[in-house]
Amino acid sequence: MSGLAGKLDPRRVQWGSAWNTFTSRVLRTKPVESMLDSAMTGTGPHGTKLARVLSTMDLVSLGVGSCVGTGMYVVSGLVAKEMAGPGVIVSFIIAAVASILSGVCYAEFGVRVPKTTGSAYTYSYVTVGECVAFFIGWNLILEYLIGTAAGASALSSMADSLANHSISNFMTTHIGTLNGFGKGEQSYPDLLALLIALLVTVIVALGVKNSVGFNNVLNVINLVVWVFLMIAGLFFVNGENWDEGRFLPFGWSGVMQGAATCFYAFIGFDIIATTGEEAKSPNTSIPYAITASLITCLTAYVSVSVILTLMVPYDEIDADAPLMEMFAVHGCMFAKYIVAVGSIAGLTVSLLGSLFPMPRVIYAMAGDGLLFKFLANVSSYTETPAVACVVSGFLAALLSLLVSLRDLIEMMSIGTLLAYTLVSLCVLLLRYQPEGDIHGFVNFLSEEQKTKKKEGVLAECEKDACSPTTEADEYGGLPTNTCGAKNLPSLGDNEMLIGKPDKNAYAASHPNYGTVDMASGIEAEEAEDGMTRRLKKLIGPRYYTLRIRLGLPGKMDRPTPLTGKTVTVCVLLLFIVIFAFCSFIIFGANSIAEGRWWALLLLIFFIVFIALLIVIILQQPENPKRLPYMAPCVPFVPASAMLVNIYLMLKLSAITWIRFSVWCLVGVLIYFGYGMWNSTLEITARENEVHASTYQRYDQGVDEGFCGFDDDFYPPAGDAWDTPDAGSGPGRAPEAVPESTGTPVKRAVVPNQADDEAAVDF
Repeated sequence: MSGLAGKLDPRRVQWGSAWNTFTSRVLRTKPVESMLDSAMTGTGPHGTKLARVLSTMDLVSLGVGSCVGTGMYVVSGLVAKEMAGPGVIVSFIIAAVASILSGVCYAEFGVRVPKTTGSAYTYSYVTVGECVAFFIGWNLILEYLIGTAAGASALSSMADSLANHSISNFMTTHIGTLNGFGKGEQSYPDLLALLIALLVTVIVALGVKNSVGFNNVLNVINLVVWVFLMIAGLFFVNGENWDEGRFLPFGWSGVMQGAATCFYAFIGFDIIATTGEEAKSPNTSIPYAITASLITCLTAYVSVSVILTLMVPYDEIDADAPLMEMFAVHGCMFAKYIVAVGSIAGLTVSLLGSLFPMPRVIYAMAGDGLLFKFLANVSSYTETPAVACVVSGFLAALLSLLVSLRDLIEMMSIGTLLAYTLVSLCVLLLRYQPEGDIHGFVNFLSEEQKTKKKEGVLAECEKDACSPTTEADEYGGLPTNTCGAKNLPSLGDNEMLIGKPDKNAYAASHPNYGTVDMASGIEAEEAEDGMTRRLKKLIGPRYYTLRIRLGLPGKMDRPTPLTGKTVTVCVLLLFIVIFAFCSFIIFGANSIAEGRWWALLLLIFFIVFIALLIVIILQQPENPKRLPYMAPCVPFVPASAMLVNIYLMLKLSAITWIRFSVWCLVGVLIYFGYGMWNSTLEITARENEVHASTYQRYDQGVDEGFCGFDDDFYPPAGDAWDTPDAGSGPGRAPEAVPESTGTPVKRAVVPNQADDEAAVDF
């Protein structure tokens, strides 16, 4: 006992060494080469294999289905009635902007680390560190868990509405009510939601192709009903519902609070990012699917919100089944039942879209050792993570049984917003890191191009740009890369004037790939994005003067470890300052509105500090690598995404933050109690340490005079192969030869197959 107390004595603990060990563990990154090996062998990163069967349209269908179902049939009515009124339209637009800002960051991450499962968890594991990756994955599990439970609860509420609330009355009368899960209101145990969640779990566990086929059929039904809803609703609209200040009855504060909840309706694109290991061409299909899903969802939400708030006054909207009841209010019962069919299809596909990625994130984390290993088991029959499917489905069913729909939606939003914030932060960090820190990504992408034929429009454009087919195309043809893909490297006019470019100069592993013509050193203007070209036209010749005065780097400048560290510090400070700024805007709004001098001074300080940090980041050189897709306007887009996401997080209720803190506390216990010590990186490090400690030199502990060799061990160059004496032959006895030093040295004659003799001194 005294020995243990002595070891724990703070005076004897080497705090510097302990701190370095701790930080090395929580900040260690997963080598991307491990995923490259799995891609080459056709197996997953954990030695398993998932079916690679998803096309770009399948991914778009998954994203749209997971969004439009619950978002269109539930969230629109809930936010319109209780938070924003007809201003729900603005809430959806604000939430869509935040989603698009985060979506482009997700798309770049998906291209940097394709053919992986786990979405933002895997992206951050190979870029930022293990601890951040765990908490991103932990929040993604919360997001999908609550999304599945919310979908099951929404389906149950819709069925109850169709049955004139007989289901809820029966449950309340014969089973009773639950208290304490909502904001003081009573709710009944939803057994129907439990059964629905378990049924969809079975469908997801049967295989990815079956799940996606079922998803596509439901999406077609949902699309037909949406078109009917738009046409039929035009006959019942009433413009007076927006008159006399009724458009924003809760003010802009209600609009922003509604936007935080509406953000729940745009979670489809991160579901797309979890399918990298099952997509046929993830490096092109993931960016396309993310963009198409967000645009489709925004169109659906805005159109439905317009029809809903024009047909029914906001305070008379049914919060549980708004789209069905808006036709019932006008006596159009047949339309109600048609919308009910779409509601069933939309909510089912939304439930399927939420449950589909959850076991894949759990599978990725368990395969890396951060969660329990048995969760990484993949069924050889269905080629799905069967154990993770069963566990996640059971937890979602239990949650839908006990928690009300409104609380589920708010809890889901906070986990999603935090994950998107961290993804934007990671993209901002990666753009300014030196080549050595992200070299693995380049190797990964170059190997992808070597082992698999390029697919899609981007690949064809790149092929046409870098491989002209005729001599006219090389010298006198139209400029290449005319497909409109601005992020692709292209051959510019400078190169065509010089002559045929060296194709080897545009290898993906070269630091100036897509940036500079290596034969001439002239910068390729087409490598610039559209924003830079428009800025040049707007400012004119003062563009370069402005760059010099702001201290912006030139195209030939390359990031160094020092500039990378500077950006890292600035990004972390930016995150902290934005959090403080949003907190002050929300909780100090009254003081700002009253014009108090200290509030205005503090507001100006935050704005100037944020602008200064962004300028410092702009002054650092970017990594010149060009990917098939890259987020535009860095660092402004990631910084704006962080600002919007953090603001929407802080607009959620206090009880949501308390529940989220409890969830994070459970995650802390799991990571520091199990994940840190059982991760594959930790086990590999221990094995290497044991191997290094057991390795010994062959002559360790042996007397140096006995085992050491004289300089005469290697004979002079001229005597390396001595000519044997005439009388020598095989089996001749060793003979002592006097040396100049006076030390007798034996010379052994060794016979070989050619009957030659080699003399070796020892």
